[in-house]
Amino acid sequence: MNRKQKKMLRRIIISAALLILANLLPLPLWARTVVYAAAYLVIGWDILRKAGLGIVNRQVFDENFLMAVATVGAIALAVYEGSGDYNEAVAVMLFYQIGELFQNIAVGKSRRSISALMDIRPDYANIEQDGALVQVDPDEVEVGTVIVVQPGERIPIDGVVTEGVSTVNTAALTGESLPRDVAAGDEVISGCINLSGLIKVQTTRAFGESTVSKILELVENSSSRKSQPENFISKFARIYTPAVCYSALALAVLPPVIRLLMGIPADFGTWLYRALTFLVISCPCALVISIPLSFFAGIGGASKEGILIKGSNYLETLSQVKTVVFDKTGTITRGVFEVSGIHHAAVDEDRVIEYAAHAECASSHPISQSLRRHYGKEPDRSRVSDIEEISGRGVMATVDGVRVAAGNDKLMEQLGVEYTPCHSVGTVIHVALDGTYAGHILISDVEKDDVREALTALRKAGVEKTVMLTGDSDSAARQIAERVGIDEYHSQLLPGDKVAMVEAMLNAMRGGKLAFVGDGINDAPVLSRADIGIAMGVLGSDAAIEAADVVLMDDKPMKIAKAIAISRKCLRIVYENIVFALAVKFSCLVLGALGLAGMWAAIFADVGVMVLAVLNAMRALNTKNL
Repeated sequence: MNRKQKKMLRRIIISAALLILANLLPLPLWARTVVYAAAYLVIGWDILRKAGLGIVNRQVFDENFLMAVATVGAIALAVYEGSGDYNEAVAVMLFYQIGELFQNIAVGKSRRSISALMDIRPDYANIEQDGALVQVDPDEVEVGTVIVVQPGERIPIDGVVTEGVSTVNTAALTGESLPRDVAAGDEVISGCINLSGLIKVQTTRAFGESTVSKILELVENSSSRKSQPENFISKFARIYTPAVCYSALALAVLPPVIRLLMGIPADFGTWLYRALTFLVISCPCALVISIPLSFFAGIGGASKEGILIKGSNYLETLSQVKTVVFDKTGTITRGVFEVSGIHHAAVDEDRVIEYAAHAECASSHPISQSLRRHYGKEPDRSRVSDIEEISGRGVMATVDGVRVAAGNDKLMEQLGVEYTPCHSVGTVIHVALDGTYAGHILISDVEKDDVREALTALRKAGVEKTVMLTGDSDSAARQIAERVGIDEYHSQLLPGDKVAMVEAMLNAMRGGKLAFVGDGINDAPVLSRADIGIAMGVLGSDAAIEAADVVLMDDKPMKIAKAIAISRKCLRIVYENIVFALAVKFSCLVLGALGLAGMWAAIFADVGVMVLAVLNAMRALNTKNL
């Protein structure tokens, strides 16, 4: 509990104690009245003050006004009857404040889940000056500056490690607890915690453009984008509150007047009591509190999983997704070349890779880098001589006295080496040793580890169709689509073609929403055009973060299904609360108007519904088992 909540709890305890004393002690009427008044003012002075300010500011019809009128009216009724029993007035205010305390605790818990994300904001950056570390404001650090990050500190600005080896914790950004090793040449992002060694980082962005700033901006602005249920509740409250106030006034005045005209005793006290009960019941706290709280909790729960949703309107749209369209490279696949096979090897496969990696040791081409990665260690250049790069065909070099040729079909044909064609999709590197064919290496962009499980999870979450769009050849697209289980694919598309394809799918849809999942700057136009754009693994792509409605902070496709599951759970809770609260509210209003529900029943119904609705809303924070 925070200080405000503890203060409220003390007021509740004091007021409850005074109420008990007023009922248990044999006090004279004047003394009991003083104790009742003290109990009422201790628990209700802030409500009375807010109601007074609302009247002064011409914003009369809110829950504070309703509670003030109802309780002051109950006191006036007790004075009129001369009963000296002010239990209902004090109890109504007491239970209302208990409900408010409960709601504040629930909101605080939800807010803390998002505040935990806000803790990623770094307070300072270390710069080395004259052999000593100086702490400066991250905003003052220029691009290209080398900063020092010590063990236990947060990385304040995006950059590249220039010196040192360490392990970083990315949990605050991605929701993943597994640390990542970094060394010189590796990119690091702001907001991560340096766990072990001291590292030096050359900044690549200004603080205002860094990952941590972008994330915080997204979360802070999420509350400004309201969903349809939230807009409905806002409009409902503006119309509903004045309506019930005037209805209560009519209930207090019209029946007694009609009874007088009919020659029947007016019984003003009974109808005033019913009107006051009607006001207490009518307070729309459960709806006004629980609906925004449900969305707030849903966004907070998603943020803990590394899923940033820019507003409750996007959370609502996400829950209606029936078609998910994927970009291929970097979304379905890893977006990096890897050795996926060694075929028709005439010698040991490890030897084929060893010779190819050494022959390509001087090249910075991605194909050469993938060969060296698969080899598993840095080639020994002292073993290599007479390197000859043949443009558009491959490379030749002498490795340990063996003449190695590594390249495409044209290189083999040029050398007169009889080779075996490859029928798999990917880049083929044929290898010849001293003019004899040794086999070929297949290099391709492989799918991500969890993409098949992600597509299965999407179907379980209610997604009816999955589509892949790519600029690759038809054969490459078909192979990936069949391997991972995509329902439909379209190949050889330019960025503009992808937009046209998404528009065609949107026009053909007969229900539900379409989500597009992309990872890079070239996906920004399609992310903007879809019903909802999901940017994944885009810690470095500003354009995709700006264009997307949902940002996944890692490369895992499984998070898409998780995001949809969270949104659907949240919307289910919202509609449960709306139906439950309105059903109970209108039933009690009718009973109160007919005199079948008294003030005690009214407050229990009002506070009870609010507590149950808030408890239900807090379920949106729990995302672990989705």
